[in-house]
Amino acid sequence: MKTAKQTLLFESGNELAAYAAKQINYHVMGYYPITPSTQIAEYLDQMAADGEHGIALIPTEGEHSAAGLCYGASAGGGRVFNATSANGLLYALEQLPVQSGTRLPMVMNVACRTVSGPLSIKGDHSDIMYTLNSGWIILFAASPQQVYDLNICAIKIAEAVRLPVIVAFDGFFTSHQKRNSYVFADDKTVQDFVGKPNPEHTVLDPDHPITLGSYMNEPDLMNNKYQLHLAMEDAHDVIESVFAEFSKLSGRSLSPLNSYQADDAETLLFVLGSSYLTAKSAVDKLRAQGEKVGLFTLGVLRPFPSDEIANLCKSVKTIIIADRQDSYGAGGGNMSLEIRAALQKHGLTPRVLSRVYGLGGRDFFEEDALSLFELSSNQDTPDFDYLGVYPGEDDFTPKPYFHPITNDENLTGLIACSEQEGKLSIQGATVRDTLARPKRIAPGHGACPGCGIPVNLNLLLRGMEGNVVLLFQTGCGMVVTTNYPKTAFRVPYLHNLFQNGAATIGGLSKMYHKMQERGELPKGDITFIMVSGDGGLDIGMGSALGTALRNDPVILFEYDNGGYMNTGYQLSYSTPLGAKSATSHLGEKQWGKTFFHKDMPRIMASTGMPYVATAAESEPNDFIRKAAKAQYYAKNHGTSYLKCLSACPLNWGDQPNTERKVISAAVNSCYFPLYEVERGITTLTFDPEISGKKIPVADWLGMMGRTKHLCKEAYQDVREMIQSEVDARWHRLKAMSEHPDL
Repeated sequence: MKTAKQTLLFESGNELAAYAAKQINYHVMGYYPITPSTQIAEYLDQMAADGEHGIALIPTEGEHSAAGLCYGASAGGGRVFNATSANGLLYALEQLPVQSGTRLPMVMNVACRTVSGPLSIKGDHSDIMYTLNSGWIILFAASPQQVYDLNICAIKIAEAVRLPVIVAFDGFFTSHQKRNSYVFADDKTVQDFVGKPNPEHTVLDPDHPITLGSYMNEPDLMNNKYQLHLAMEDAHDVIESVFAEFSKLSGRSLSPLNSYQADDAETLLFVLGSSYLTAKSAVDKLRAQGEKVGLFTLGVLRPFPSDEIANLCKSVKTIIIADRQDSYGAGGGNMSLEIRAALQKHGLTPRVLSRVYGLGGRDFFEEDALSLFELSSNQDTPDFDYLGVYPGEDDFTPKPYFHPITNDENLTGLIACSEQEGKLSIQGATVRDTLARPKRIAPGHGACPGCGIPVNLNLLLRGMEGNVVLLFQTGCGMVVTTNYPKTAFRVPYLHNLFQNGAATIGGLSKMYHKMQERGELPKGDITFIMVSGDGGLDIGMGSALGTALRNDPVILFEYDNGGYMNTGYQLSYSTPLGAKSATSHLGEKQWGKTFFHKDMPRIMASTGMPYVATAAESEPNDFIRKAAKAQYYAKNHGTSYLKCLSACPLNWGDQPNTERKVISAAVNSCYFPLYEVERGITTLTFDPEISGKKIPVADWLGMMGRTKHLCKEAYQDVREMIQSEVDARWHRLKAMSEHPDL
C-alpha cells in the first residue's frame, strides 16, 4: 500500500478528533457539551455551518440522552459518533453495556477528566476507568497525532468485530494542547480506508424485521456475554491488523503497547497518556548517567494486552506503575491491578511499586518522573502510595470567613403575607423595604462584570425572611462563588451536579422535617432553595419535574442566561431561535440555533405545583414580591418555581452597563413575559401593551451580538418565525390571564 498524501496541521487533540470525524463523515453525532470534550462538537458544528460535512449534529439535554440517541441511531445501521468527559461519561454509563451487549458499533471520544466530587474540571483518568467493564474496546492516545490516527482506526475496528469503541486521551493536556500533526490531504483517502458500513442487522429494514434488545434469561444471557467475550478476543487480532494497514497508509506506527529504551532496562516506569511524552526526557537523562531504565505505555486498554506486557517485562527487576486514578481500597489504580495480574498470569515476579499521581490535573514534570524512578533504589519504600500530596496541619481548625447571619437578622418583619379564601397578598416586598436585610452572598465573588447571576440572587434573597439553605447546581453561579478554600456564602450551601439538584434539595428538606419530627433538631424554620442556570434545567428537568410532582416544600430558582455559559456558551434549550453559539454557528449552511426556546415556566405550571412565576431585574419590586410569595407557598403548600432572565454580556455580545436595558427590552418585546401561576390561575403582572412599552422582538435581538445578525434582510424569515412564536405565546398567556379557567 502506498503512503497517502498528507498535510501538516498545528492542532489540538479535540480539533483532530473533529477533523477525523469530518473526514469519515459519520451519519449522526448525538452529544451534550461538557468540558474538556465540548470543543469536538463545537469544531464539527463550525465545519457543518461551512458545508464541510454531512453529519447530523444533535444536541441533547444530557449525556444519558446523548448515549440513548447514539444507540438508536446505530440500530439504524449507519455510523455514529459521540464525545464526552468525566461525570458526563458516568451519567451515560448505563447505556454503554446496552450498546455493546447488542453488538452495535460506534465511536465515542473521551477527553479524560476528574470525576466529581468535589467538582474539578481538570484532567486525570478517574472517568475512563469506569468503562473497563462496559464491553467497549478502549484505545488510548498519548498525543494529538494519535487522537487523529486512532479515530480513523476506531470505526474500522468497531465494524469488524461489531463492538463500540472509545478513543480516550488526557483532558486539557492532549485535548487542548496544539502540536504539529499530519492529516490525510483527501477525505476520500480516509473513507476508502474505513470502507462503507455493512451492518449485519438494522431495524430500518421493514422487509426483514428484527427484534433488537430482547428480554433474556439464562442460559441465553450467559451465551450472549460469552459471545461478547469472544468478540473482544477477536479484537486483539483485528486491532493489530487495522493498525498495520494504517501504518502502511500513513507511515506512522500504532501499537497496543508502546515502549521506550525498554530492551535492556532493569527498571521500567509505566504511565498512561500524555505523561509518556514527559517521562521520555527523564529516561534520557538517567540513561546518560548510565542507569538502565525504560518506559512503557498502552495504546489499547480493552482488550488488555496482557501477553505483550509480560513479554516486555520478562527480564525487568522493578516496575513502577503510575496511575492517574485510584481504585480506592485496592492498593493501586486500575492499571496497577491489571499489570500485576498480567505479570502473575505469566509467572513473572519483578518488584512492583504503585503510585497515584496527577489527580485533578496536577501537572506531571520531568522531575516527577525522576522521583518515580528513584523509588527503585529504596528497598523500604511502600508498595503503594500517592505522589505529590502535602501534609496538613494537625492543629488546623477551620474558621468562618464571615459572621453567620442569624435567623433574627433575617427576620426583618418588613414583609407580611396574608392568605384569605385562597388568595395571597404581600405587603412590604419592595427594594426600599428590604434594604436593611443582610446579604446572604458576600461581595468579592468572581462573576464577570455585568453578570446577572449575583444581581438576580440578591433580588431573590431580598424577598426571603428567616433562615435559608442554598443548593447550587453546577454552573457559573456555583463556580464563581466557591473557589476552595474560600466561599462567598454566609448561609449553609450545598452543591450537586446538573441533573440532580432538585431531588437533592428535596432530600435535604425531607431530612430536616423528619429530624424535627423526632426531636433531633430544635424547632425552627428553614427555606430550602435550589439555584439552577447555565442549562441546568435542560439536563436537570426530569429531576425538577419529579420534585414538583411530589410537591416537595422547596423553591426551584432558575437564572436563565440562555446557554451553557459555564462551558463557553453552547446552545441550551432556552437559547433563542437563530442565536449563534459555539454549537450553533453561522455559515453558508447554517443560521444559528434551529429550534425555539423552551418555555420552562409553562412546563412547570403543567405539574399543578402551587406557585410558578417569572421575574426580571428591570422590575425589582415585582421580583422581590414574587420571591416572597414563592417562599410562602414553599412553606405552606409545596414546590415553588421562579425563573428570571439573567444577562451574560460575555456570551450575549453586549455591554455590562447596558444589561438592565437589554433585560427590559426582552420583557417589553414579550419574549420574556412577566406573570405568575398561583394555584393554577395565571395572572399577567406586567403588560407592555397597556403601558405603551411593547416593542418588536427584533429590537431586543438587535441589542446583542449573538442575535444581531437576525436583523439583517437575509434573515427576515427567521426573524418573522421568532416574532410569530413570541406573539402566539403572548396571546395564549393573555387569554389565560383573562380567563381563569384556562
